[in-house]
Amino acid sequence: MLTILGFAMIATFLVLIMTKKMSPIAALVLIPALFCVAVGQGAQLGDYVIEGVGNLAPTAAMLMFAIVYFGVMIDVGLFDPIVRGILKFCRADPMRIVVGTAVLAAIVSLDGDGSTTFMITVSAMYPLYKRLKMSLVVMTGVAATANGVMNTLPWGGPTARAATALKLDASEIFVPMIPALAMGLLAVFVLAYVLGLRERKRLGMLTLDEALAREPEQETVSTGAGSTRGGSTGGAGGEDRLRKGASASGGGTGTGADADPAADPADEADDEEFQGLDPNRSTLRPKLYWFNAGLTAALLTAMIMELMPIPVLFLLGAALALTVNFPHMPDQRARIAAHADNVLNVSGMVFAAAVFTGVLTGTGMVENMADWVVGAVPDAMGPHMAIVTGLLSLPLTYFMSNDGFYFGVLPVLAEAGAAHGVSPLEIARASLAGQALHMSSPLVPAVYVLVGMAKVEFGDHTRFTVKWAVLTSLVVLGAGILFGIM
Repeated sequence: MLTILGFAMIATFLVLIMTKKMSPIAALVLIPALFCVAVGQGAQLGDYVIEGVGNLAPTAAMLMFAIVYFGVMIDVGLFDPIVRGILKFCRADPMRIVVGTAVLAAIVSLDGDGSTTFMITVSAMYPLYKRLKMSLVVMTGVAATANGVMNTLPWGGPTARAATALKLDASEIFVPMIPALAMGLLAVFVLAYVLGLRERKRLGMLTLDEALAREPEQETVSTGAGSTRGGSTGGAGGEDRLRKGASASGGGTGTGADADPAADPADEADDEEFQGLDPNRSTLRPKLYWFNAGLTAALLTAMIMELMPIPVLFLLGAALALTVNFPHMPDQRARIAAHADNVLNVSGMVFAAAVFTGVLTGTGMVENMADWVVGAVPDAMGPHMAIVTGLLSLPLTYFMSNDGFYFGVLPVLAEAGAAHGVSPLEIARASLAGQALHMSSPLVPAVYVLVGMAKVEFGDHTRFTVKWAVLTSLVVLGAGILFGIM
């Protein structure tokens, strides 16, 4: 019964947010609460939520201060050279811009943290997509999939979890997987090239001057299933505005009745957003560029070396960045207020997700779902448990957290494989195949940073990205089989 209700809860959640019947925050809270009552454990709902919030509180703290830190770095101009370099490479060509998004996301993903990857990538690429009226879900889809492949780095999380769960050495898992992961990353670049060609065909090629001359008030946002004329903008605080409807979830674009652009009081805010990387903005601190670059490099190095918990590092980094770059209190308050909207949206989403994960875990749904999936594997597939593990990693890492999969399900799969002579190393490597899809899971806090900063509906992102992420994961799995890694 718990197995059926668990799958029903997840399906209900996905259907409601993809059809935009509920916002992600409302669905993450109300759907699990309803199902908790349905399984007869409504009296324990409070305990489940508190436990879920406690587990995700460090993540929420990390995201809050990471948004402030990287927001300040964007304000003071740390990433302006990256934007100029991408502009020079892209030449207002949609194909080059999409490929540049994939390359930038892959490079920045080396720090092992999805949230910082998405903040830097969106901050650099968002103005280009907006000016050229390119599909924002193409940007979020390519960035999430590239980061998912790179998330398999030993310090990214999944590899370390697999090694810990099966008592293996992380390097023995990761190093042989490099050729398969390289093929996965190549697949992302090919995908970016194809999507870029499609955007070029839709929009045509412009000179950079023509692109900059475009009016930003009205843009076309393609979601892979058609196009809707609308837009979403924000001022310094990133406030969303929908020209064709007032429904939004986590910041995004929507549809509805046409509005008169001239009568929209948010037009000035729209212009202000497009000046977010204005080379003449008052927040620039060119004399402190190398200090900020050094501080960021030190922060990322400390993260990789795990010198301190990541939330503590970002808390210290944000405080230091604000103090040095904006020594006057009114300026500090202005910078914090400028990024407060993003902080509230993302942290609110994380705590809402804590309700979902808390109920899934506390009621025993996750455990029963995992046992059912493992039990459904025919005995004849025993000698091929590595392939089975790779295939199961796609849906299981999407519908549950990495902790739940690697510590709850993977040991069971490894034990089943061992009974048929399959090495735990092969099982561990195969378990990494689904990470390209995992990074777009509604249970991954970083994805809300991505869609929130990009002003994209989570449902639009999901519909567009899942099919490409599944394809990329299958490429990784197929390459692993071809190279004899699993």
